[in-house]
Amino acid sequence: METGHELFLHELKDMLDAEQQLVKVLEENANDSSRPELEKAFRQHGKETEGHVKRLEQCFELLDEEPETAECHGVRGLAEEKKSFTEENPSEDLIDVFNVGAGIKAETYEICSYTSLIDMAREMKHRKVVQLLNQNLKEEKAALRKMEMFHKKVKPEKLMPEGMEEESEGGEEERGSRSRNRSSRRKRAA
Repeated sequence: METGHELFLHELKDMLDAEQQLVKVLEENANDSSRPELEKAFRQHGKETEGHVKRLEQCFELLDEEPETAECHGVRGLAEEKKSFTEENPSEDLIDVFNVGAGIKAETYEICSYTSLIDMAREMKHRKVVQLLNQNLKEEKAALRKMEMFHKKVKPEKLMPEGMEEESEGGEEERGSRSRNRSSRRKRAA
């Protein structure tokens, strides 16, 4: 690889593989969801992602190149993370929390990748390719905003084991009273 064009094609192939992997991951996430609104969001973005694959294939056509893939290790790693997590037999609510976090990671990765591809395509004056990539980028940003909203709402039913919750609650009260005592002493000393 010696030219910017070759690098661009490599990154485009990587992105095509990423989107193809994510179609499957999003379907799995939808099937795993215990909340109907989360299932719907994953299914909707899965359909959008199928459109991303088609747009990427159009980019290859415009460049008169074969739409080959190069293994996207970034998304493959996220998929492996999910597999490893599910082997720990998590509760439904934790699966939802995990999938939302993984969604945020994936969308952030895709946004960075598309931004870089768009910059390279602009430099090479591939205007129609830029338009297609921008459409994908816009949808990825919207999906990220949606996942961030879910991140605020979707929480684990239990944050800590019962014994640790009691210790933590007592610890907070003790720390708070110690802090108040110190500030009282400082006021009296002043």
